[in-house]
Amino acid sequence: MSILSIEDLSISFGGLAALNGVSMNVAEKTIFSIIGPNGAGKTTIFNCITGIYRPTQGRIVFEGKDMVGLRPHQAATHGIARTFQNIELFTHLTTMDNLLLGRHIHMKTGLFSGAFFLGKRSKAAREEFKHRERVERIIEFLELEASRDIPVGALPYGIRKLVELGRALAMEPKLLLLDEPTAGMNQEEKQDMMFWIRDIRDDFQITILMVEHDMNLVMDVSDEVMALNFGVKLVQGLPSEVQRHPEVLEAYLGKD
Repeated sequence: MSILSIEDLSISFGGLAALNGVSMNVAEKTIFSIIGPNGAGKTTIFNCITGIYRPTQGRIVFEGKDMVGLRPHQAATHGIARTFQNIELFTHLTTMDNLLLGRHIHMKTGLFSGAFFLGKRSKAAREEFKHRERVERIIEFLELEASRDIPVGALPYGIRKLVELGRALAMEPKLLLLDEPTAGMNQEEKQDMMFWIRDIRDDFQITILMVEHDMNLVMDVSDEVMALNFGVKLVQGLPSEVQRHPEVLEAYLGKD
C-alpha cells in the first residue's frame, strides 16, 4: 500500500526544468531511495513534498491527502519530517533542547502556562514531562547520552548529523525524508547510520524516503530505488535492477 504517490511532477526555475513529469509510489514502512548525479532534481522532490516549492504541475498525495499548496509547517502536522544536506540546528542550544524543538507540533499548552508551569500537576508540567520522556528515548536510541547537555555547536560533525536525525524523529513522523544522511561522515559513522536507518523503519514503523550518493548504503538498506537525471525519471525498481540499468550506469556511475 502506497503512503506517498507522486504523479507527473514538474517544476521549472527561470525556464530550466528541474523536474519533468516525474511519477513514483512509495510503499508504507519501506526504505525508498532516490539516486542521481548532482543537479538531477533529487532535493527538489523533497522541497516539493514539504511545501518549500510549489510544483508547476502534478500531484503529491500523502495518505490520500493532496499536499500541493501546503506550507512546510502544514506538511509537518500531516506527519512528514526531514533532514537537510546542510545541517539545520540551533548551535547554541543543547542536544536535548534541539530535540525538544522537534516536539513543537505536538505541544498543546499556551505560552504563558508553558513558561511558568503553574504547579507540578498543571497541564503544562505534565506535557513537558511527556515530551522530555519521548526525547530521552530518542537520545538513548541514537546513543547521544554523552552529548545530551552539550551545545550542538561544540559537537563533532557526525554527532550533529545524528542530532538532526533525532530532532526529525522527535516529530513522530509517518514519513521521514533523509537528504544525504551520510554526507561528510567517515566510514564507521556511515556504517552506524546504515543500522539506524533500518532500525527507524523496523522499530518506529516509519516510512523512509532517502536521497543518498553512497551507493553501498543505498544498495544495502533500500527496498526500492528510483534514478533521476536532469529532472527526468530513468528507472524505478529493486536496488539490484536499478544498479544494472544501462542509463543509470551511464548517467550516475559514469560507465558506458
